[in-house]
Amino acid sequence: MVNNITLTDQLIEQEHEYIVQTYKRAPFVLVHGEGVHVFDSEGRVYTDWVAGIAVNALGYQDAELTDAIQSAAKGLIHVSNLYHTAPQIELAKLLVEKSFADRVFFTNSGTEANEGAVKFARKVAYEKGMADKSEIICFTGAFHGRTIGSLALTPREKYQKPFLPLMPGAVVAEFNNLDSAKAVIGAKTAAVIVEPVQGEGGIYSATPEFLRGLRDLCDQYEAMLIFDEVQCGMGRTGTLWSHEASGVTPDIMTIAKPLAGGLPIGAILMTETVAGAMHPGEHGTTFAGGPLVTSAAKVVLSRVSQPEFLAQVNEVGDYLIERLSEINSPLIKEVRGRGLMVAVELTVDTGAVIEAGYQHGLILVNAGPNVIRLVPPLVIEKQHVDELVEKLTVILSEQQGANGG
Repeated sequence: MVNNITLTDQLIEQEHEYIVQTYKRAPFVLVHGEGVHVFDSEGRVYTDWVAGIAVNALGYQDAELTDAIQSAAKGLIHVSNLYHTAPQIELAKLLVEKSFADRVFFTNSGTEANEGAVKFARKVAYEKGMADKSEIICFTGAFHGRTIGSLALTPREKYQKPFLPLMPGAVVAEFNNLDSAKAVIGAKTAAVIVEPVQGEGGIYSATPEFLRGLRDLCDQYEAMLIFDEVQCGMGRTGTLWSHEASGVTPDIMTIAKPLAGGLPIGAILMTETVAGAMHPGEHGTTFAGGPLVTSAAKVVLSRVSQPEFLAQVNEVGDYLIERLSEINSPLIKEVRGRGLMVAVELTVDTGAVIEAGYQHGLILVNAGPNVIRLVPPLVIEKQHVDELVEKLTVILSEQQGANGG
């Protein structure tokens, strides 16, 4: 009897046996990537419109990034935050020079950055003698992470209910509704946290008027304004920081996903007022800001912040929205987004579309049950957009037929 079990089958079977089943993974095993493409263990090639969930800004096998990682690995990989290393200091300097911030605290992820931002905001109030000023205002549709504190600021029952009770003090207002925000922001508010462009919530932009109103309210009540740019920051929306389009400056900003091109890192950027409230021993991390990951991050930040790089993101992003809007399908409800953070909202569930995408050589991801989220490597080109539109047109036509359209 011939054994037809492939290496892919074996690996997926072992994944089911040995790894906690908290992810619904795609039915293949990825082995390497090049440019904006990834390849699986069976030799199939896919154009990547997910980029590791808005992470792989420079795509795959970028020569400069690879060289930086290899060179750093020959030096120090880890020493902890008990010691100075040059790459960490140099990256912090770059981040300060390219943002509103005066100082930086490094973390290992976006969730950790948001947890730290909450602590820092509460510490500012505590230092002023206002220990009861502890409420954190968040918004409908938000996603700030899955740890107990950040999950409390992610108001979705399916995420929160099994893990109650969460961090106390979280208060929810309606996104893009300033009257709703005014109703809950007050003397007990330590901070307001908001995504300038919501990612997991379906790619919805905060209006400049909304962000300006939040800034005024925070100033009025001595609260910290936190911008969560974990997904929408670092060039994703066509400016280095997504909030630049509004002209509003936060007190604290959290970043993570694309910062080191795929290596785990996050950062909390803050004003001197916030930094001055923190003292030795009040917050820490073993791994964050290590010399290997910060060496990689210096390359990514330097590249992405170049005006010509951002201009390309804008040009291709505009072309992406233009071409997607040309698809004549009753299954498309709306196309929206900024830069290379784009949503295709459908009238049907995205599951079958994503599965069909694999068969057509596309890697796609959702943002909610009926939104296809396009967050490709920032080096994607117009030819890849044309390919996407051609294949997505076919996929939607097939799905329309399957749905009796």
